Amino acid sequence: MGKIRVLVVDDSVLARSLLRAYLENDSAIEVVGEAENGRKAVQLVNELRPDLVTMDLAMPVMSGIEAIAEIMATQAVPILVVSAVADAQNAYAAVASGSLDVLSKQGADADEGAAFVAKVKLLSSVRVISHIRSRLSSQATVEPVSLSPDVVAAPPPEVNQQRVFAIASSTGGPQALALILGKLPAAFPCPILISQHIADGFAPGMVKWLTGISKLPVRLAQDGEKIMPATVYLSPSETNLVVSPSRCLRLDKASPGEMYHPRCDELLGSVAEVYGRQS
Repeated sequence: MGKIRVLVVDDSVLARSLLRAYLENDSAIEVVGEAENGRKAVQLVNELRPDLVTMDLAMPVMSGIEAIAEIMATQAVPILVVSAVADAQNAYAAVASGSLDVLSKQGADADEGAAFVAKVKLLSSVRVISHIRSRLSSQATVEPVSLSPDVVAAPPPEVNQQRVFAIASSTGGPQALALILGKLPAAFPCPILISQHIADGFAPGMVKWLTGISKLPVRLAQDGEKIMPATVYLSPSETNLVVSPSRCLRLDKASPGEMYHPRCDELLGSVAEVYGRQS
């Protein structure tokens, strides 16, 4: 089996060098090229046919979001967004355009480097398809869409207190969540608890992004918060979301060195224990 061929895209020479160093430290990975802007990235994807692209977002000539839309419409390939935490909102616009996942820009920490390389290996094997509508829709997904006044003002529907929906997701999860939540009506009667593997700092951006897609209110889970019907709760990345015996939310601090967090099994286990098989 050949090496995983990666194209690194970032306008910072230092950032490209650091990502290259992490990747080339693994014998299973080969960096086949670098691009300093989105236009060059589109060109190199067509020429080099990499197995995966790491993509920055804020770049000259052509932004990362524009490049993702172009690549996914013409020469689809797994794309991992590697962005600054402050750009979380745009990072999820990139996911809507076709990228598979987002990570914060790496420092010199060895654990961060190991997590980055593991993510690259995992995503490189994901089969992706061309997004025919990417060119038309990418710009529209950059800014979150506010919920209409009638949705916000609607009273909570009646709910069966014995039911709650828990979703645990990892690679490809953001796109799956967008699809699921976008189909649910404003009158959906049950709470939805989500544990999505996500890089530190990106959860608030994901909440804003999903808010623009879902008719239900989406919020970041708070420790001790009472679970309410017709509400979507997303676990912060730095903690593990669980349900307490009193049916309130509880946030447990993640253990040091956990590569994938929040831990999905923690949420599913607590929901099964508190709500039983009907959950």
